[in-house]
Amino acid sequence: MLATPPDFDVLIVGAGLSGIGMGAHMKMKAPGHSFCIVERREQIGGTWDLFRYPGIRSDSDMHTLGFDFEPWKHEKSIADAPAILDYLNRIADERDIRRHIRFGHKVISADFRPDEARWHVTVEAEDGERKRITANFLYLGSGYYDYDDPYDAGFDFSEFEGTVVHPQFWPEDLDYADKKVVVVGSGATAVTLVPAMAEKAAHVTMLQRTPTWMFSRPAKDAIANFLRKILPGELAYRITRFKNIKMQSFSFKQARNKPEKVKQYLHKRIEKVLGKNYDKASFTPPYNPWDQRLCLVPDDDLFEAMNTGKASVHTGHIAKFEKNGVRLKSGELLEADIIVTATGLRLAIAGKIAISLAGEPVDFSQRYYYKGCMFSNLPNLAVVFGYLNASWTLRADINSDFICRVLNHMKETGSDLATPLLTPETEAAIEEDNIFDFSSGYIQRALDIMPKSAKAYPWRLNQDYVFDRKMMKDGPIEDGLLTFTSSSAGNAHIPEELEAAE
Repeated sequence: MLATPPDFDVLIVGAGLSGIGMGAHMKMKAPGHSFCIVERREQIGGTWDLFRYPGIRSDSDMHTLGFDFEPWKHEKSIADAPAILDYLNRIADERDIRRHIRFGHKVISADFRPDEARWHVTVEAEDGERKRITANFLYLGSGYYDYDDPYDAGFDFSEFEGTVVHPQFWPEDLDYADKKVVVVGSGATAVTLVPAMAEKAAHVTMLQRTPTWMFSRPAKDAIANFLRKILPGELAYRITRFKNIKMQSFSFKQARNKPEKVKQYLHKRIEKVLGKNYDKASFTPPYNPWDQRLCLVPDDDLFEAMNTGKASVHTGHIAKFEKNGVRLKSGELLEADIIVTATGLRLAIAGKIAISLAGEPVDFSQRYYYKGCMFSNLPNLAVVFGYLNASWTLRADINSDFICRVLNHMKETGSDLATPLLTPETEAAIEEDNIFDFSSGYIQRALDIMPKSAKAYPWRLNQDYVFDRKMMKDGPIEDGLLTFTSSSAGNAHIPEELEAAE
């Protein structure tokens, strides 16, 4: 080993759900390891601090979007951003995590040097000064989308005389009271924005090119709130969490196995609020439920806004943006003072950090996921990419727990390199799978940059939490694929098998 140890055993990138969760897990399950969290913003929260648009809320219930170790105590299980930030801040303070966070530090690059068994990470402070941090292990909790550059649908707004806003960069001083608003898009952001803006706006129109499957549910979980009254908080939380995980899994499998039955169910829920004569076509996508993520409508807020006449859903294709609004190809003009482009996100791999191995750039599209957590032939690196069919934090929890097990095993065995080893012979026999069996635009646009996923576990990013949790929590750390080696004194090496794979 080098005479000088690394600055930290683990460097965690991002202080959102994934990063704070990993910090908490390390405190509980790997207390003998030092760690630091670097966060480019000035607050914790990640997504929940970045997005400031009206009504921003979770589209998953907080009993599964919350951590397995920290009960969600709010009355509403579909929570707004301030409540989620309160939850995260309380965890950071009560578990003594905040002092480990370096705010205003953006990670630019990270190079793993096997001869030193450590990452050399370049971070940039807000004043532009660049610093070097070294760590044995790198944990990326940097999310899945580009914070700086949302998806641009290529619209030309040169003739439009109103205000154009993207939800990712919502202006604090935007006054939309008594204004006509057109929200372009039909995803979770649009479905959230429309009822929230309709409270003040003259009218809000959700303009969709293609409908999205929507399902309504109460924002409050009556069973959870009842259990919390009669049982200890942690027990009530565990029961509710178990219930909701099973319901999520059941609903997803029903949609895949009996799509027509699920379609009927979703339509009936909408009809119950909008009446028998509602425009069914505007709520019937050309794909099956869960071919894309369903949009949550808590307390029927979107449908209730439509009933009052303050909101509407319009299906059509945009011809151009004119002085007073949006001209559709049908010839109809949707008047607007404000246009909100809720057209989606742009995915980013590894937080757009320039990752390299011994100075050679890492192309993630040429590497396989290992247990949805690490990557083939890339030592001492873990990442969180949450579930598409369930809550993000479910994956964050099991990945954090697994990496804590890996860290402890490394310490016990005196090893400093943990590498998911994939030999050329083994890789040649792998049957590759579509990494995401989802047709969502933001997924399809990013397939060329995404890591590979096999049909067989563990070389895949799985979408079955119940299976993953069992394998990650109970499966052996030394499975014949994840190799543990030690660097030589002053002259560490990449295992011969890894050199061949590279």
